[in-house]
Amino acid sequence: MIRFRLKERVADWEFKHGKKLTLETLAKETGIHRTTLSKIGNIRGYNTTTDNIDAICLFFQCEVQDLMECVPNDDASSS
Repeated sequence: MIRFRLKERVADWEFKHGKKLTLETLAKETGIHRTTLSKIGNIRGYNTTTDNIDAICLFFQCEVQDLMECVPNDDASSS
């Protein structure tokens, strides 16, 4: 299963910039609907497009592996 680390990226961004990053702001900056961002951050196993992954990585200036990771299905139920 793929686990997204969107909440971690948001927290890192907030710490670095010293201000809150809302999903609304992230949506405006990336062109991804706020609801989609919420699903990426909150729904286990959510399936999104590579365009969305690309836009989020560009915003946070991070690599794909900084945004998502592959978790064995055995570990996914305890996360």
